[in-house]
Amino acid sequence: MLFNSLHFLGFFPAVCILFRILPQRYRNLFLLTASYYFYMSWKPVYGLLILFSSFVTWIASIYIDKQSERKAKKKILVISLIANFAVLFVFKDADFFSTLINQILGFASIRMQLPSMELLLPIGISFYTLQVTAYVIDVYRGEIQPERSFLRYALFAAFFPQLVAGPIERAKNLLPQFHREYRYDGKVFFDGIKIMAWGYFMKLCIADRLAPYVDAVFNNYQIHNGASLLLGTFFFTFQIFCDFAGYSLIALGTAKCLGFDLTLNFKRPYLSPDIKTFWRRWHCSLSSWFADYVYIPLGGNRCTLYRHLFNLFITFVISGLWHGANWTFLIWGAYHGLLIIFYVLKNRLLPEIKAHSPFQTIISVFFTLIIVMFGWIFFRANDVEGAFSIVKKIFTEPGMLYRGNGIPDIILALFCIGLLMFKEIKDEMAWNIHLIHNKNEVISVISLSLLISFIILSANFSGGAFIYFQF
Repeated sequence: MLFNSLHFLGFFPAVCILFRILPQRYRNLFLLTASYYFYMSWKPVYGLLILFSSFVTWIASIYIDKQSERKAKKKILVISLIANFAVLFVFKDADFFSTLINQILGFASIRMQLPSMELLLPIGISFYTLQVTAYVIDVYRGEIQPERSFLRYALFAAFFPQLVAGPIERAKNLLPQFHREYRYDGKVFFDGIKIMAWGYFMKLCIADRLAPYVDAVFNNYQIHNGASLLLGTFFFTFQIFCDFAGYSLIALGTAKCLGFDLTLNFKRPYLSPDIKTFWRRWHCSLSSWFADYVYIPLGGNRCTLYRHLFNLFITFVISGLWHGANWTFLIWGAYHGLLIIFYVLKNRLLPEIKAHSPFQTIISVFFTLIIVMFGWIFFRANDVEGAFSIVKKIFTEPGMLYRGNGIPDIILALFCIGLLMFKEIKDEMAWNIHLIHNKNEVISVISLSLLISFIILSANFSGGAFIYFQF
């Protein structure tokens, strides 16, 4: 089920109403049922995968807690991690590695071919796998106590607002919320609707409006010139941000309407003054997951400089592969790893100057956006050859701009991007300008009504699924 579907338009109000009127003791069971219905409406059999991951990590956490010896705890943890990541590998990475091995065997003149499984990737599998494995690792580390109720834990693993594309929640944040008694608050519910509305604006008015132009130039880069590919790259920079951040906001708003608080996943990343800040603001729940469960276990920065740089690079390479077993994602991850390494070395050689003039800040933000935008070329390109061809064309083949669906459509897209960036800058600078979130309820309602009207009039309702569903 998609957030931007008529199915969800009927599903969500029904869930809110029933959740409110049901007795407290039945609410978690109802939410779990609704969450599995939400997910299984896409492909029912894949609901068994979430159930498997939930059961394995729940049982593992119980047995880890019962063990007194660290060696026994670690054995159970490893079995749990292998079981979960094996499923993820089979569905997400097996075909890539079988193709790679077949190519190596071919170069070695060995007549043997590994079969290709060509399985349909279950949406959200990367997200809920990281969520449940983080839980069992935290139990192993003694940071949290295991959840004794399988019902509550299964709900934590499959909570429908954030199930498909995050944010990747930590148990210490979300699980306790399923223990408390729900009390309806009209103001909180209205705040949730406001958050959802802005998320829909980002998805329908920006991401889905930019998508046709981006697809046209990237999927047919051979017939487009550098100017069109440059605009396509600029548009993809905002398409992926608005598509993913839009989903995260709809998830946050949906959960808030039900009385739950999720992690803020994006914090104005395109206003970052440096690449390190960008990764603190972009997909925050994933960045913190890799920091806590990959980077720090590797040694973090509590080691020699060379090992520190190695840990950073490997973490970003793994992050790239998490997005998909594809050379383009591998290069994208390695590219950001090198950028972070350069940032660390620069600060070692040239100590960071704390005081920045407004002009210096603007230049830093602009430069960071440029290098991030360059990386998105490899993220979006269909293959490595295409990515390098696009880069070459941008620098060597100027020409007439491809107009897509027409100049008015491009102008409308740029206008919506302008609205988005005005809000981002306003929030960054803490300007006391509030419309939708105004304390005056009349102004707030009028502003929300105008935003919804604008979405209805200018949205692209044929955009379909969110980009991160493929990850």
